Amino acid sequence: MSKFLRFSSLTKKFIMAFAGAFLMVFMVVHLGINLFIIPITDNHQDIFREAVYFMINNPLVKIMEIFLFGGFILHIILGLILQIQNWMARPVRYKKEGWSHTSVFSKFMIHTGIVIGIFLVIHMANFYFVKLGITSPPEGIARVVDDHDFYSMAYNLFSNNTYSIIYIVLFVFLGFHLNHAFQSAFQSFGLDHSKYTPFLKAFGDLYSILIPLGFSMIPLYFLIY
Repeated sequence: MSKFLRFSSLTKKFIMAFAGAFLMVFMVVHLGINLFIIPITDNHQDIFREAVYFMINNPLVKIMEIFLFGGFILHIILGLILQIQNWMARPVRYKKEGWSHTSVFSKFMIHTGIVIGIFLVIHMANFYFVKLGITSPPEGIARVVDDHDFYSMAYNLFSNNTYSIIYIVLFVFLGFHLNHAFQSAFQSFGLDHSKYTPFLKAFGDLYSILIPLGFSMIPLYFLIY
């Protein structure tokens, strides 16, 4: 922790941006698998279970899993450190009119980040910790065959309307977080340029909408059908 504190703010931002970019790529893969929870194809259950089996048993994926958790932890720790340092650097809040120079999304990054962190703990308790035998699988209509039967676990969770609604709300928060995070990451990489910044901003806006919308399609399906 002391090494993190000695890093310059630019270095911390670069490392946090790199970890965040890795997580954003992971979310695309995760969404691609999760969409097969709903009947987008006739054999969607088989495809989902085969994808889960591959992710669980592939050695390369297990190695990437270590980097994934490392990325989460690093992103969270550095985000908190940078926010605390910002607060300490300006103990007196800016006047209300000064806030207009900062985007709405950037003002509440720490708040949306905390909400996402809470969701992540709940999500892991419902799935990943079950695989490790730490928590019990979610109970419901579907019978969970084993600790890797993620389809039945997801079915039980999304069959609960309250869980599905909370899930959608949390992904709205994620969308706000991603909108600023995407732009900020490329600025930290030194890619803020008049030629391609408009494209990156447009792509970031699209990403921050499509990813939460894609994940929200799953609970919406269960709520409607």
